Amino acid sequence: MTDIWLIRHAEPDISVQGRCYGSLDVALSATGREQAAQLGERLKAEPLVTVYSSPRLRALQTAEAIAAPHGLSPSICPALRELDFGDFEGRPYDEIAASYPEIFRQWMNHPTEVQFPSGESFAQMRERVLGAYHPLLMAHKGMSIALVTHGGVVRIILADALGIRPRNIFRIAQQFAALSHIRYLGDYSSVELMNG
Repeated sequence: MTDIWLIRHAEPDISVQGRCYGSLDVALSATGREQAAQLGERLKAEPLVTVYSSPRLRALQTAEAIAAPHGLSPSICPALRELDFGDFEGRPYDEIAASYPEIFRQWMNHPTEVQFPSGESFAQMRERVLGAYHPLLMAHKGMSIALVTHGGVVRIILADALGIRPRNIFRIAQQFAALSHIRYLGDYSSVELMNG
């Protein structure tokens, strides 16, 4: 059996509330640091052999808290980063809605079908994430590993395990510091915990 623990980063700093921040490097809030410590305690007994992290600071800080009880340091995996929102990065949502009304409307109605100006589309992100995830899975057969990343990435991996169509991934909830667990027996995937 192979155990994959998927973790969405803990709560980021309040400075990004109400803003689009997929690629921005934002640290954890005080609450986020507490959440990360709780995740570390929760996974302390799990025999993790490695902890992979998105390169974004909020994920890396969360990963460090999970890796430390195991005497590990997180391994950065660039492909586990969040969607690149391009020209929308760092901007308040109401400003995006006013400046790009058509794209914003499409984003709200069909989020997996949008190409963000100077950024990525969901299809590009999905290809990037799964292109890295499947080799990681093969490389760690029979082991237990953690991936600390972002809501969009976790949804993509869970949807892949569940056979959910990409356009339906936002039916999967992802709170800050959400913990999910997929167990693989050969090629068969069983989601044991989701958004826990």
